[in-house]
Order: sequence, then structure tokens, then C-alpha cells
Amino acid sequence: MHQDMALVATVAISFVLAAIFGYFADRLRLPPLVGYLVAGIMMGPFTPGFTADSALAVQLAEIGVILLMFGVGLHFSASDLIAVRGVAIPGAIGQIILATLLGIGLCSLWGWSLGAGLVFGLSVSVASTVVLLKALEERNLVNSPNGRVAIGWLIVEDLAMVLALVLLPIVAEILGAPGAAAGHAPSAGGTSIALTIVLTLVKLGAFAALAVVLGPRLVPWLLTLVARTGSRELFTLTVLAIALGIAFGSATIFGVSFALGAFFAGVIMSESHLSHRAAADSLPLQNAFSVLFFVSVGMLFNPMILIQQPLAVIAIVALITCGKSLIAVGFVLLLRYPLSMALTVGASLAQIGEFSFIVAGLGVSLGLLSQEGHDLILAGAILSITLNPLMFWAAGKLKARLARTMPYYGEQKLTALGRQLDIVKAKVEEKESQQQLKKQQLVSTFPLFSEVNEHALEELLLLFRPASASPGDKVIRVGERGDAMYFIAAGAAEVRLPGKAILLEAGAFFGEMALLSGGLRTADVIAVDFCQFLKLDRRDFNIFMARHPRLRAAVSDMARERKQMNVSRDVGSDAVD
Repeated sequence: MHQDMALVATVAISFVLAAIFGYFADRLRLPPLVGYLVAGIMMGPFTPGFTADSALAVQLAEIGVILLMFGVGLHFSASDLIAVRGVAIPGAIGQIILATLLGIGLCSLWGWSLGAGLVFGLSVSVASTVVLLKALEERNLVNSPNGRVAIGWLIVEDLAMVLALVLLPIVAEILGAPGAAAGHAPSAGGTSIALTIVLTLVKLGAFAALAVVLGPRLVPWLLTLVARTGSRELFTLTVLAIALGIAFGSATIFGVSFALGAFFAGVIMSESHLSHRAAADSLPLQNAFSVLFFVSVGMLFNPMILIQQPLAVIAIVALITCGKSLIAVGFVLLLRYPLSMALTVGASLAQIGEFSFIVAGLGVSLGLLSQEGHDLILAGAILSITLNPLMFWAAGKLKARLARTMPYYGEQKLTALGRQLDIVKAKVEEKESQQQLKKQQLVSTFPLFSEVNEHALEELLLLFRPASASPGDKVIRVGERGDAMYFIAAGAAEVRLPGKAILLEAGAFFGEMALLSGGLRTADVIAVDFCQFLKLDRRDFNIFMARHPRLRAAVSDMARERKQMNVSRDVGSDAVD
């Protein structure tokens, strides 16, 4: 095969095999992620047949990591995390610490170094968000208190792993990574490490502060500006440019990882009212590169580890599926929450996934973890994800048997948590209902918009520009060229016609003939109160109409009818132009 086609071949065969094995995994009621990993194994150097270019696969996987982290940040819900903080934060932190210590202890029995044990422990301590969400969706638990606690728990784990990705390279030398200066005195080395950590945290703090201060102002403005063009592909491109641009810029300027920069990009974008649209439009590319990420991880896995070290694989799977679950159950019960929540969280965490691969890959690149350790972690991931449905089944059986022994344990705290989550949910629903109400009001005010879909209505709302007027101000003047129409959001205005005046209050509109016929104004409109308007410019309206031919035809018909009415009545029209 020609060398120039290596990238095309790697991507094409990755997608083909991932689709095939992903489908079979789904038919076996397993997460498609298992199929993607198997596809990577089939393309790797340890199995016969086609061997992909691993160097290209690693670069593609890096983009997958960036988009995965961007997606995590985009779906990060600070309000949900605050609502479940009483159980999610202490539980997740405690579980990470204990699971990591168990991992270090297990590695010490195998004779591994402290650095290898730390990377191994961190890798097995964090569960897969992708697998968790799929498991909860299949059981209709995403919006339940138990499900939201599990998701909040995973968010804390993800944040902890983001911090680990930042700090691990700094402490790599002291943990025994190659390149450590053997002649350094402990005190000098300790001082150097401490200074490096402080400087890194200062850089991280500066980047976070800049992102928090400028991000919520700049990114939503930029997204709105692009969304007003009406070009869906340009909007998607802008979303990806922000994600990759912030990731690259943060790594270049502040020295933080691409993954952390992408996470902050997602968090910043989540503050925009267009975050749902950004998530929907960027999701296909996120999914595509995420598949390449999992395939590339599978390429690095040597399936012979299952035969060469079966006892080690069994120990890792037991640690992930049983050890982590028991730790999580114990923490939830110690925090005096119900057994049902403890078992749900325990089953949710009985697997490892994307962050485990990222941490393990970093450990290998730093020289802390051997390829053998990486293979064991991958084996643990594949088997634990495969067994996860069984863990949920076992949790359901235990819940039914043990519920009678402690029927009222933690119910009071669960009730209080449910109220907090209801408040958060109500705020989200109120925000969504306000946007929906705006669409409904637009349709009721301008009935011809009833033919367009929800996405088009949202696009139209972005085209409106706010305007205001004080009592006595002339909003439009007779004889001017009509270039916009106005919707009265608050206040009142008066239309001055020959021999009479018409009062328009909030909810009314005027100047629509400027968009329909392009004629001159035939009356003055004067504000009689402090007014707030939504102004629709001719250019924006025409851009919108160009994408909806049926609507343009309806508007043209209306323009002709009103023009005939104006001529026949000789007094303008019922609606002011």
C-alpha cells in the first residue's frame, strides 16, 4: 500500500471493524465500546492480518481524547454536582484513595515500583462515564436520585483524574521514571519538585481564572454571532475550533495538557444558551474520534496476557468489580444514604474506561508503567465492562433481599436530596420552558412561522436584536426606507396616522411591511412609555427566508395581499408599515 494512503487506510479499516464488532457487542447486550476495543485488537500487531499504522492511530487518538474531554466539560453540571455534593464528593474522593491504595498494594505483591502502582491504582479507581450513562439509560435511572448521584460521583472522579493528569508528569521523576537525576540530594530534589508543583498550579490557576473571566463573556458571544449567520456547518466548525483552539492554546501558553484545555473549553461553552445545540452539532465528530480513540487503545493490547497471566487478570477484575463496588457501597452507607442508592452506585462503578486508558497511556509514556501493566489494565477494562450488566443484575437481586432488613435506613436524607434535585430540575425546566415560550409567542404573533421547525425558530430568535426607546422618541419616521420590524417586549408606542393615532402595547408589532414589501414608512411611531423592542433587520430576515423557500413564498403572497389592501383602502394597512 502506498505510504500516502496510510492515514486513509487506518481510518477506513478502523471504522469498518468498529462498526462490525460494535454491532455484535450490542447484539450481545454489551456496550459498543467493547466492540471498538476488539476492533483495535484485530488491527494491532499482536494478531494476524492487517496491522494499522500505530503512530497515526496514536495521533488520531489524541484528537479523540481532546473531544472526549470537551464532551465531559460540555455536559458538566455544576448545579447537579452541588445538589449531590454531600454524597458524591466525599464518596468519590474516598473511593479513589482507597481503590488507589488497593491497586498499589496489589502491585507491590507483584514486585512493581511505587510509580507503577500509583498509575495502576489511579487507572482502576475511575469508572467510564460512557458505560455508566448507557447502563443508566437502559434502566431509566438517569433522572432518578440514585442515577444523578452516580453521575455526580463520576464527575468528581473525572475532575480528580484531570488533576492527576496535570500532576503526574511533575512527580514522575521522584516516582522512579527514567531521567531522574540520580545525584540529586533528597532535599534538593524535594524542593525542586515542590517548586515545580507550585509553578504548575499557578499556571493552572491563571489559565482557570482567565477561562472563568473571559470565557463566559467571549465564547457565548462568538457562538451567537456565528449562529446568526444561519450556517449550521459554520456553527459546528466554530464549536470544534473553540474546543481544539483552547486545548492547543492552553498547552502552548500555560503548559497544561490538551485534555485539561479541552475540558475547560467544554465547561466554558456549557454556560452558553447554545450549549445544547453545540453538543448536538459536535456529537457526530466526538463519536467518530472517540471510536478511533478506543480502537487505538485496543491496538496496544496484547491478548496473550490473558493466557500468560490469568491470575493477575482475575485479581484486577476482582478489584474493579468487587473491591471498588464494596468501597462505594460502604461510603454511601456511612454517609447514611439508603441501601438502594449504595447498590446502584456500587454497580455503576464496577468497571473502568476512557480515563483509565488516558492515565495508563500517560504512565507508559512517562516510563512509570510497563507495557505489561498497560495490557493488564486493558484486560481489566474489557472484562469489567463486559461483566457490568451482570453487576447491575446482582445489585437488583441484593436490593430486593436486603431492603427488608433496613427499610427506613437513609430515607430522610434521600427525601431531602430529592427536594434539592427537584429544585435544580425545576430551574433547568424553567429555562427550557422560557425558550419554548419565546418560540410559541413568536408563532402566535406571526402565524406564518408555524410551518418551520423548532431548530428554525431557535435560529430566528437569534436574529432578533434588542432595542429601546424613551417616551417621546420616534422609533420610525414617515418617508424613511423600511429596513426592520419591531416587536414590543415592554412599554407602549403610538402610531400617528393622518387624522388618528393607534396605541400599541406589549405583545404588538409594527413595521412588518418593511420586510414584506420594502416600501417607505407611511406613518410615525412614537414611544409613549419606556419601551423594549426586539428588532428584526431586513438582511437577517432575508438570510433566514433563503433557507426556507416555502416561508418565502408565503411572505411574498402576504406582501401582495397587503399591498392591494393599502391601495384599495388608501390608508396604509391595518399593520403599520
